[in-house]
Amino acid sequence: MKKTFIAVWFLLNSVVIHAQQFEHYFTDQTLRVDYVFTGNDQMQQIALDELCATPGWAGRRHHLAEMPLKSHGQLVMRDKASGQIIYATSFSSLFQEWTATDEAKEVTKSYENCFQLPFPKAPAEVELTLMNYRHEVVASLKHMVQPTDILIRQKGIEHVTPHKYVVKNGTPEECIDIAILAEGYKQEEMELFYEDAAKVSEFLFSYEPFKSLQQKFNFVAVASASKDSGVSIPKKEEWKQTAFNSNYSTFYSDRYLTTSHLKAVHDALAGIPYEHIIVLANTEEYGGGGIYNSIMLASAHHSTFRPVVVHEFGHSFAGLADEYFYDDDVMSGSYPLDIEPWEANITTLVDFDSKWKDMMDSNTPIPTTQQDTGIGVFEGGGYSSKGVYRPAFDCRMRTNSSPEFCKVCDRAIRRIIQFYTE
Repeated sequence: MKKTFIAVWFLLNSVVIHAQQFEHYFTDQTLRVDYVFTGNDQMQQIALDELCATPGWAGRRHHLAEMPLKSHGQLVMRDKASGQIIYATSFSSLFQEWTATDEAKEVTKSYENCFQLPFPKAPAEVELTLMNYRHEVVASLKHMVQPTDILIRQKGIEHVTPHKYVVKNGTPEECIDIAILAEGYKQEEMELFYEDAAKVSEFLFSYEPFKSLQQKFNFVAVASASKDSGVSIPKKEEWKQTAFNSNYSTFYSDRYLTTSHLKAVHDALAGIPYEHIIVLANTEEYGGGGIYNSIMLASAHHSTFRPVVVHEFGHSFAGLADEYFYDDDVMSGSYPLDIEPWEANITTLVDFDSKWKDMMDSNTPIPTTQQDTGIGVFEGGGYSSKGVYRPAFDCRMRTNSSPEFCKVCDRAIRRIIQFYTE
């Protein structure tokens, strides 16, 4: 009885300490920081665009100074007076993917990027860092945030996009809040959108570990109306006027559906609690795209809607890598073979101890060639047929036909859910 009392006492006190730490540095608001990333394969730069404030903070209130994952981008906020890190997060971006393409060798481009931070009570310094696939710093920017700055634009107060919850298991403080946005749905098609949005949570909760941990999630459907029905498909010479101007053929890959208009995405969400973003495209065209801690898109009316939306959420939510490869894929060769990738579910064997070696049977050969369902080291992944390895012969991050995430991906997802909620 005494041991139980002590355990409960420590638990309650840890919750109080976490709350006090958050309340000491932050108000219950969100600071949205907009940047422009620009450059090519040789040079990258970051420019500050705009600061915005929105009501409420839906993000974590613990693990504030810890990175959820290693990645290609990091954002750190420090209290100006003490220099202490008071918030940190990691991310990837479409821009960083683009710098590894052949097009980046020929032209300089810019991309919008938006990040949500808790709103500081006192002056704070924000540092944003971009890294390449070799984990080398290629660009960084430091700037100050003055909470009393009159040019911090207020959003989400007078106008909030119509929305309704399709799943609500608790408050934003208790749950991970996922916003589902309509793309290519006209106003008169919103009932269809709400039906499609409800399927997203249904699909995710049919896969472990989301099934076992579904009480930790809220899903809100946001009715962002478009002028046209459908989305842009360049290979068919179809260009639509939609809420977020998304399009297929990103990097000239026909199946890659993305948008570079992230300010419009976040503007549509102003005033609504959210941490992660799913954009549903009103189209039958196959495809999608997911970028860690940024955004994911999926076709709502293709026959593969269920596996694709789950796969892309694996990217955007848990930072999982693609485990497939195609000959002459636009992203082939992205991962240097002498560097260990940061993603949990692929390896070049440079630092395999940091990956799933602890989950393997000691008798399993490396690399693994036997086609079974156990954990091994199977060659082919991360868009490369040679030198990059995956943990299972098949997985939801490899094929649309796989009925589940492999055990390594399952563990990675559970860890990120735990990080956000415990």
